[in-house]
Amino acid sequence: MESRYTLVEENGVRCTICPHQCVIAEGKRGICYTKENQDGKIIDLSYGRISALAVDPIEKKPLAHFYPGSLALSISSIGCNFTCPWCQNYGLSMSKIDDVHTRYMEPESVVEVALTQECTSIAYTYNEPLINLNYIQDTAEFAYESDVKNVLVTNGYTSIPAFSNVVEYIDAANVDWKGWNPEFYRKHCGADMYKVVDATEYMHDNDVHVEITFLVIPTVNDDPEEIRDMAEYIRLNLGPDIPLHISRFFPMYKFQHLPPTPIETLMKAKKIALEEGLRYVFVGNVRGGGEDTVCPNCGEHVVKRRGYTIIDWNLTDDMRCSKCGEHIPIMGQRENHGSF
Repeated sequence: MESRYTLVEENGVRCTICPHQCVIAEGKRGICYTKENQDGKIIDLSYGRISALAVDPIEKKPLAHFYPGSLALSISSIGCNFTCPWCQNYGLSMSKIDDVHTRYMEPESVVEVALTQECTSIAYTYNEPLINLNYIQDTAEFAYESDVKNVLVTNGYTSIPAFSNVVEYIDAANVDWKGWNPEFYRKHCGADMYKVVDATEYMHDNDVHVEITFLVIPTVNDDPEEIRDMAEYIRLNLGPDIPLHISRFFPMYKFQHLPPTPIETLMKAKKIALEEGLRYVFVGNVRGGGEDTVCPNCGEHVVKRRGYTIIDWNLTDDMRCSKCGEHIPIMGQRENHGSF
C-alpha cells in the first residue's frame, strides 16, 4: 500500500510518520525497513502484515488503570525505528519484513476477531506499532465504530503532525521511556528523547489514557538522580496520577552480558518516584505484590494482582477506596475474565 504520510523531495521521497523523517532514494528503505521508495512513491511494506496475534489480559501491556481485568487482542507486525540493544522482542523489531513469516489481515478482520474473542480492546504491540501508522489508522477507525478500544504499546517516537490524524481513535497508550538522558537515547536508541516526551504529552493532552514503563537496566540507565528527575518531570507535566511501571531487565539480544536488575534497585527506584509525588508506581517482572494498586491516601491495596490476574478488588462502583473513600483514577469499569 502507498503510504499517505509522504513528501516528494529532490533526492527522494520523505516519510513523515516519525521524527527520523527519512528521505528515501529510489529502491531504498527507511530506518525501520518497512517503507520503500518504488517509482517515486513510498510503499508501506508492512501494511496488514501480521506477525503475531494473541488474546492477552490488559494488565500484560502493562496497563493497570485501563479497563482492569479486560482482554486485549494483541497484534504486531515487523520493524522498529529504534536500535535498542536490549530489545525483548528483537526477533520481530529488528527483522525485515522479508525475513519473518506474516499473514495479511484486513483491518475489518482484526476487529471481527476482537469481537469474537470478547476483547474490550485491540493492542498494537510487540514490535513498534507507530511505524505502521497507516494500518493503525484504518483498523482503529473500524474498531471505534464497533466500540472496541484502541491501545498502543509504543516507544512514543512518532511525528505529532502524522499522529494527529489518529489520536482521536486511540484510547490508551503505554509509552516505554528508555531512560532520562538525551545522550543515552542517541547512543542506544538512535533517537531524540525530547521527541518521545513531546509525543507522550501530546497523547495525554488529547485525552489518551497514558501509562509509562521504565525498564531499569543495571549500570546503563539506573542512576537514581535521573530517575528522580524523570519522576519529577512526570508529576509536573503529566500529573501525579500517571501510572509509572518500573520494570525489571533480563539479559537479552546484545545485552546478555548484563545481569538481571537487582530487586533492591527496582524498589529504590519506586521509592524515589513516590518521594517525588507520583501516586501510582508499580514494579514489573517480579513476584510479590509489586503490581498492586495502592490507595495513596490510606495505603489500602485496592486492587491486588498476582501476575496479570486480579485476585482482590477493594473499590466501590465509582472507583473509590472502600476503606477511606479516596477516588482512584481508573478508566473504564472492571471486567472479569479469569479474575476472582
